[in-house]
Amino acid sequence: MRKVVEASYLTAESAEYYRSILRYFFKQHERMRDFIAPEEILEHMRTIPAFYDYQEEQLHQHLAQLVKWNNLVARQDMTNAKTVEEYKKKRFRYQCTPYTVEIERMLIQLEKIGDTFQGSLERSQFDRLLQAIATLQEEMDKGLDKPSEEYMRLWEDVFRYFQTIRTRTADYIAYINSEETNQRMQTEAFLVFKNQFTTYLRDFILSLQKTSLQIQERLRELTADRLSPFFQKLVQHRLSIPRLEDISTSSEDWLKEYEEYWDSLRLWFLGAPNRESELEMLQWQTNEMIRRISRYVQRLGERQQHFRSRKKDYLHLAQWFAETDDLEEAHKISSVVFGAMTVEHLHMEDALSDNLYADTWELEPVEWPIKPRTIHYREKTKPGAFQSNKEKKQKQRKKYLEERLKERAMIAKHISQGVIKLSEIGNIDPFVRKVFLSWIAKSAVAKNHTIRTDDGLIVEVRLNREKMITLTAEDGVLKMPETVFVIKNGGEQFGTLTSV
Repeated sequence: MRKVVEASYLTAESAEYYRSILRYFFKQHERMRDFIAPEEILEHMRTIPAFYDYQEEQLHQHLAQLVKWNNLVARQDMTNAKTVEEYKKKRFRYQCTPYTVEIERMLIQLEKIGDTFQGSLERSQFDRLLQAIATLQEEMDKGLDKPSEEYMRLWEDVFRYFQTIRTRTADYIAYINSEETNQRMQTEAFLVFKNQFTTYLRDFILSLQKTSLQIQERLRELTADRLSPFFQKLVQHRLSIPRLEDISTSSEDWLKEYEEYWDSLRLWFLGAPNRESELEMLQWQTNEMIRRISRYVQRLGERQQHFRSRKKDYLHLAQWFAETDDLEEAHKISSVVFGAMTVEHLHMEDALSDNLYADTWELEPVEWPIKPRTIHYREKTKPGAFQSNKEKKQKQRKKYLEERLKERAMIAKHISQGVIKLSEIGNIDPFVRKVFLSWIAKSAVAKNHTIRTDDGLIVEVRLNREKMITLTAEDGVLKMPETVFVIKNGGEQFGTLTSV
């Protein structure tokens, strides 16, 4: 939970100077140049047009601040000192820290991404993952007789392919579902790319279906218990790498880390008893994308058809009527082309079928009642007999009164000489506790902390905040100030009546 001071240079007031300096350090680190002299940095900064007047004093201030933020490490350079004064000045060379390298590496990736999701649906990654898992299974069958370095390389291959699948597919799904992409799909320019989109998605699904079943079958066999010797080989390889600093991570921690990584891979493909796998979700989302693209294409086609000129069609129809000498034949043509003349509107339900390509005559008929268009029209109603619910009301009333008597009996058990002391109550029913707490809440805003309950009791609530008590119930324990309820109007009669 510590503060990441190494990232302070990204949002500091002079961030443009700090970022330019550290980006130069990062580029030199990639070229395997670790310790950089201030003179070289100053020369580089002055080559940037915005910093042409950059001063050496500014540079030393910025470098000192970056050292304070743990972005740079300063090492005194005593090799080039020609005079005692130069030696006393403590000339430094600077090296960027691992945190800085990773932050700059991440920033470069973010700059490439831009404002939109990237990603892709790579078919080859599933084939490569399947091949890597198959190789792992073969090595397990052979008895793991190779050096541990070979198994570490195999482990890295498996999770490199898995990480590529997981990140790229998630990013591409997010790209397709973004608002910007959704708007572009609804333009006519999208028709040019529709075939490319659908082919791309269809090929991915076919490859996914072909390889996913094989991957799932192998992962069911390769459980974490069976891979325990393989994980031991990986731990052995990590222990063989010499480290000068103290490493707090033990072999058991590394072993647990590998088991958790493998479980995450199996969960992605196989899922869990209470939730579906990410693989099934990916297949569903890809199919949904194809259906959505088909809907957009259909709507765009209908829109183009709506604005297309029908002049030639009407001229062709007019030629049919002109060539017909029989009036009855002309009526038949008219009925086919224009339909029934006396019907002005046709109404269809929107959700008759989920199939986008179903024809109208393939669906079930729907009855649609027609009502007269007049303000005086009223739907006919049939007179019905009045039903008496007296007996039903009596049962409900009796049941309600019984419940209230039962509640009063539960409260009356705790009344002693017109007083209820919560500190003397052992186990309390949750309902009674809720009633008592409601009394306390009402008394907080009442005059003299005196209230009238639903049962007609006048109760004075006295709180002793200096003493804490504990109320124990089936659903838990409540700590609260000691509370005394003084009943002003017949608490004993209340209890006696209820007990009878």
